[in-house]
Formats: sequence, structure tokens, C-alpha cells
Amino acid sequence: MNAANEMSISFSALSENEAFARVAVAAFVLPLNPTMEELTEVKTIVSEAVTNSIIHGYKEGNGIIYLQCKILGDRMELVIEDHGVGIEDVDVVRQPLYTSRPDLERSGMGFTIMESFVDELEVDSAISRGTRLRFVKYIRTPQSAAHYEV
Repeated sequence: MNAANEMSISFSALSENEAFARVAVAAFVLPLNPTMEELTEVKTIVSEAVTNSIIHGYKEGNGIIYLQCKILGDRMELVIEDHGVGIEDVDVVRQPLYTSRPDLERSGMGFTIMESFVDELEVDSAISRGTRLRFVKYIRTPQSAAHYEV
């Protein structure tokens, strides 16, 4: 069995760093040979999660976002964490069209979009302590598709 490949980065919760995080994770998963669709999904997951940390977690204030990515075989595990305000009711924020920032004309589809692009999503959040999102996504490229045939 191959050893896991891992990377961790942390960066300021600034909107301009969302693109950095997206590209960093996309580059890290390239050895899995993802399709363009899979790569777009990975980038979207990162974009949505990082943007949520900036806008909702830190309310566009000072803070650090922590990102970890691990690859084992065809499995990508991604963790994005902030130490911001936290989520009062995770079940509510996971509902389509819900937004805690209507003043910013947010669509409220972030969690719905993220969930549609991953195989697993765990949300751990506590008020005044922050939010940790853990994603698992299998890259089902033609080379690895044989593992999923029924």
C-alpha cells in the first residue's frame, strides 16, 4: 500500500487568499490524474469553504484559515478550519438558500454545493471556537474506475 501524501498550509482570512488555497489544493491532487470535472469540483469545494471562513467565520475580520490535504490511493481528504465565531446550528446552515449574511446578497448554496461534490462531509463547530470542515472525495479517473465497478 502506498504511503499517504500530506500537506498543510495556513493563511490570513483575506478574500484574495481564496484563489491561492484553490490553486494549492488543485496542484496537490494533480498526481491523481483527475478529470477536468473532478478538478473543478475540488477547486469549488475549497473556494466555498474558504469563502465561508472569511465571510461567516471571521466576518471579514482578522483570522487564520488552516488547510490540510491528504491523499491515499484515490482518496482525497481535505480539512479546512477556522477559529472564528462558529456555527450556532449546523443543521440550519446546511439547508439550501440559508445565509447568515443576507446583507452581502449571498446565495445560501455553499453547503449544498460542497455536499454535492464530495463523498463525505463532516462539520464540527462550536460558538466562539470556530468551524472545522472535513471532506472526503474519491477521484474516479478511468485508471481507478475498475475499483468501483459493480
